[in-house]
Amino acid sequence: MEKNRILVVEDEESLLKLESILFTSKGYQVTGVRGGKEALASIAEQAPDIIVLDLMLPDMDGFEVCRHIKENEATRAIPVVMLTAKKSSRDLEHGKQVGANAYITKPFKSIKVLEVIEELLGNQQEKEGR
Repeated sequence: MEKNRILVVEDEESLLKLESILFTSKGYQVTGVRGGKEALASIAEQAPDIIVLDLMLPDMDGFEVCRHIKENEATRAIPVVMLTAKKSSRDLEHGKQVGANAYITKPFKSIKVLEVIEELLGNQQEKEGR
């Protein structure tokens, strides 16, 4: 069975490493990038199965990245999990408006993030008839 590919978009190096180790330890293939434009370029090159997206990025915020993903016919079906320190109800609502499939706030529990990813990947595979 092919490993699911996760794109982690996180500008903070220590968190990028932590998330990469967490997902790799569970058998996922991980690509990590540190900015929004880099994320969009990575997705265009090889679409991941799921995206874990920080909101506060140096070049383009995560809301804008998510909007680009969900407006593009070729990428709109890719689940996006926003993983962010932004906790306001306004931010959560904005995440829904741009098409995020899940919104998890930092500090996060690893088990919660893994459960959400597994659920979204399971739903995606059902839709594709796998």
